[in-house]
Amino acid sequence: MPHGKQAKMLTPKQETAVLTYLQTRRYPVRDRVMFLLSLKAGLRAKEIALLTWSMVTDSAGQVAEVLALPNRASKGRRGGRLIPLNHLLRAALVELHEHQDDMVYPERSVVTSERGGPLTASSVTKWFFHLYRDVGMTGCSSHSGRRTFITRAARKVSDVGGSVRDVQQLAGHASLQTTQRYIDGDTDAKRKLVQLI
Repeated sequence: MPHGKQAKMLTPKQETAVLTYLQTRRYPVRDRVMFLLSLKAGLRAKEIALLTWSMVTDSAGQVAEVLALPNRASKGRRGGRLIPLNHLLRAALVELHEHQDDMVYPERSVVTSERGGPLTASSVTKWFFHLYRDVGMTGCSSHSGRRTFITRAARKVSDVGGSVRDVQQLAGHASLQTTQRYIDGDTDAKRKLVQLI
């Protein structure tokens, strides 16, 4: 993400509104997976477009507990990473897997076009643009889910005994400084924090 204008983060209320709206769309199962890959795994548009079933399934062909994103499907030479699957995202992937059934094979794209072909990073970016426009969320983009994921992870990581380095690895950033640029501050948390010092 460039240093300039950052994509807006999503509030829990906006997240619910988007998920509700997606149920009304022509491809609700696929669309839910696209949205959750951004919001619950922090994937970039390019990563969503390049994600194949081999990256989310185990040796038996069932949806795994971890998404294994190789460098070739990410940004740069070190963008690959393992991302434990959030329960909502995993359930959505299982549903999509069952929905596509006879069309699922390891190197097939998880998210496909109407005709069954793979999407491009550009088409994923446009999909998010139209989604947020349709639900009236100005300032949101394909990076909004990713930014929300990284910020939420940073706020909760100490609760589970982790550090910002864990967030950096989940995000696939080479530098901790890049991760920190994504994290939105919390005024209320800062107010409480200074009272503890």
